[in-house]
Parts: sequence; C-alpha cells; structure tokens
Amino acid sequence: MKLEKAAAQLEALGNPTRLNIYRILVRAGDAGLPVGSIQAKLDVPASTLSHHCKRLIDVGLVSQERHSTTLICRAQYQSMHALIGYLADECCADAGCAAVSKPEQEVA
Repeated sequence: MKLEKAAAQLEALGNPTRLNIYRILVRAGDAGLPVGSIQAKLDVPASTLSHHCKRLIDVGLVSQERHSTTLICRAQYQSMHALIGYLADECCADAGCAAVSKPEQEVA
C-alpha cells in the first residue's frame, strides 16, 4: 500500500460520523446493510449519510451496490486488512520489539 492511499483512508476514518458508519458496516459482515438501515442506526439526514458514504467509497473502504430501489453498502475487508497491515507490518523494524502490553480500556 502506498503512503498516499493509507493517508487518504485514515483521513476519511478520522471523521466521527464516517468512522461510525464504517464500524457499522464492518459489524454487518459480507451481506452489508441497506442505506436506510444505516440511516436509522445513526439518525442522520439522508444527504449527510450520502456525503459520508461517498467519501468512504472514494477511498476504497466501502462499496455500494444497487438492488432494485435499495442501495446496499459493504465494508471492503481487503482494503481494511491492507490498511491495518500497512500500519503494523514494520512494527519495531528499526528497534526490535519488546513485549507489548495491551492498552488499558478507555472508560467513558
């Protein structure tokens, strides 16, 4: 993965609404979700949802497919794994890794 593509994907996920949309789609699995279901979960206007979905589609994290009058959105798992791999592939390459402990859970 190229630096520019990773940066664009991370920038897209840097918006709280888009990150929430993406997490909803990742949880939905390969079947994806109709746009109306995503809208109901987020309680956002259709135009706002459309804007955010388009950005996720543009960077390759989400795909959209029309079934009759319904738009189905799906997380693109290959892109997600490529981004995660890009971030982790060279972990400690220049320093050698010590035992890594899990970060503490954030309490809201």
